[in-house]
Amino acid sequence: MRKRRNDSDSSSVAFLDVISCGFGAMILLLLITESSPPVTLEDTTTPQEAPIAELQAQLFEIRGETRVVNQDLNAKREQLSAFEERIANLRRELFSVQGRFNSSNSIADERIIEAQNLADAKQSLTDEMERLLGLDFERQNNLVGGIPVDSEYIIFVIDTSGSMFQNAWPRLIDVIVDTLDVYPNVKGIQIMNDMGDYMFDSFRGQWIPDTPARRNTIISTLRNWSPFSNSSPVEGVTAAINTYYAPDRKISIYVMGDDFQPGGSITQVLRTIDRLNAKDANGNPMVRIHAVGFPVIFALEPRYRQSAYRFANLMRELTQRNGGTFVGLNSFE
Repeated sequence: MRKRRNDSDSSSVAFLDVISCGFGAMILLLLITESSPPVTLEDTTTPQEAPIAELQAQLFEIRGETRVVNQDLNAKREQLSAFEERIANLRRELFSVQGRFNSSNSIADERIIEAQNLADAKQSLTDEMERLLGLDFERQNNLVGGIPVDSEYIIFVIDTSGSMFQNAWPRLIDVIVDTLDVYPNVKGIQIMNDMGDYMFDSFRGQWIPDTPARRNTIISTLRNWSPFSNSSPVEGVTAAINTYYAPDRKISIYVMGDDFQPGGSITQVLRTIDRLNAKDANGNPMVRIHAVGFPVIFALEPRYRQSAYRFANLMRELTQRNGGTFVGLNSFE
């Protein structure tokens, strides 16, 4: 009996040792294993939906931008249509001018020859007067048709707006030809429009040499020359004075136009030119300014004539202040 109890006790102790060792091993494994934070397998949160009012505000903003873009697009289309119409008108005018030019080619050649002969005769007369009267002789009056012609350099500032180009261009060419005939020999010529754009960019800031060939080129180029114009001579006159004035030069500026659009200040224009074209000790301006007015606007309705009156008033005062003459034509035909 005693021997059986010892066997049972030893078995119980062995079982307890095994269990203890197992638990001890588990504890050791837990201790030596590196601890790490829990891993989130899936984020179940969802972003908060934007409020409906905010989405509606964005929609209204997009609609407003779309409306502005559509308005700009319509304005561009209207502008494109206007440009296309102007191009068509200019093409028709070009064909008409080319036809007139081709039909009058022989007449133009004869007129050029006559003008050159007249220039030679004037020069010969001048030489003869110097021979008879002496080199120190000075004419008491240098006026031709009321316009002083004592300048050695001449600049044309031409209004190239649509009203001038489409209605008065042949008449304007005749006036320029007549003006050049008054000056048979000058030291330099320049052609600009009322915006200060040059007819010949190769002569920008320089003088065009006065030769018969150059004069013929000027007239032939002028027939189809129509750069953009705002119907205000201010830019052209100021550019001419600033670029070409020199104390040793006698310069005359000839302004050719038909109107001065409302919005520009006549007083401001006069003050600007007075400041640029200062007078010397004898009260003479640095350059003479003449003007020729074409009555294009008077062929339109009376409500358009205010700009023609403004041009006449401006040119009359401008030429008087700057030693020149204003001539208003009674017809552009």
